Amino acid sequence: MRNHHVKDLNLATEGKERILWADRSMPVLASIRKRFREEKPLEGIKLSACLHVTAETGNLMRTLSEGGADSLLCASNPLSTQDDVAASLVSDFGIKTFSINGEDNETYYQHIKEALDHRPQITFDDGADLVSTLHSEYIDQLSEVKCSMEETTTGVIRLEAMKNDGALKIPVVAVNDADSKHLFDNRYGTGQSTIDGIIRATDILLAGKTFVVGGYGMCGRGLASRARGMGAHVIVTEIDSLRALEAAMDGFEVMSMKEAASTGDIFCTVTGNTTVLDKSHFQKMKDGSIVANSGHFNVEIDIESLEVISNSINIGVREYVDEYILDNGNRIYLLGEGRLINLVAAEGHPASVMDMSFSVQALMAEYTAKNDLEVKVHKVPRSIDELVASLKLSSMGIHIDNLTEKQKNYLESWEEGT
Repeated sequence: MRNHHVKDLNLATEGKERILWADRSMPVLASIRKRFREEKPLEGIKLSACLHVTAETGNLMRTLSEGGADSLLCASNPLSTQDDVAASLVSDFGIKTFSINGEDNETYYQHIKEALDHRPQITFDDGADLVSTLHSEYIDQLSEVKCSMEETTTGVIRLEAMKNDGALKIPVVAVNDADSKHLFDNRYGTGQSTIDGIIRATDILLAGKTFVVGGYGMCGRGLASRARGMGAHVIVTEIDSLRALEAAMDGFEVMSMKEAASTGDIFCTVTGNTTVLDKSHFQKMKDGSIVANSGHFNVEIDIESLEVISNSINIGVREYVDEYILDNGNRIYLLGEGRLINLVAAEGHPASVMDMSFSVQALMAEYTAKNDLEVKVHKVPRSIDELVASLKLSSMGIHIDNLTEKQKNYLESWEEGT
């Protein structure tokens, strides 16, 4: 079995600089890496990770490897890989890496298969492609896997569906649902990096534009807030009445996508669902509308129907921008082939917020190596969530209060009232 498939190992120098730059903003993960180096809690564990191959992920893989794991990394999206980082992980850190930016679908799944050929005992996933392939094509290896960690909302949705169908055969941990992950990574990370990706791809001024956000989960909250901060008029669309009400009370205009389609200048989906934007919406859009996605899979935008109603398609009118000229003459600009625009055109989440997410991942790898979990979708233990938050606050020089004994007794008592 080969130990890598990357674009060019000569890119390693730039990749190492990028990894070490990110490391400066990841003090919590660095402290865990230091302990892992001394204690080797993952000694003898084979580990495969299907994640976005970025500098931040590079620091997670360094941490797992220094903890003793025999680690392998492949990409969780064909367009999110930083090729210099992939080269450095192989050349500088000895981590088996299979990832090339722009790889075709066949290569993408070949890399996932090579990750499973590694015969991992612990896996990491971002979208559940690795676990899905394990269950469909590597059934004989299911008994070898102690646990899998899932990083994103879309992946958790898929895993819950597998559980409900009785198809899930290994324990999985919904790392995405940890408070120290989704309250920060999903909201602040996705919000900022999505705006960054849209601006890098288009060089558009957001001030004065109507920006339509599809979905008001944590990612949608972050995106809507930051778009408003850039001077855009923000419209939120939702299918959940409680989230729609929350968006309205947060000061955003709320309507159906059918209504918003003829109003928006920029559309971005962040739902984790399919066909959020479809043919009926494209036909109502204004000339020059920009369409992007920051959900895990590009199915949020019905690209096939967009192609059907287009007279002509001009690929690459600008890097990461394809122009679709509709039958009615209007132009729609699709960004990043409908894939994660924050990773395709930008660099993904800032390192300081990924510090928390990947610290949870590292600590859960240690936890699952030491414990046998039952087959179901598990939550991250509260103690790990609180530890990561505490370490992050400490790294920021922030101190908080502790409960006094009197306060503890009051909270534990039912006898004291008014």
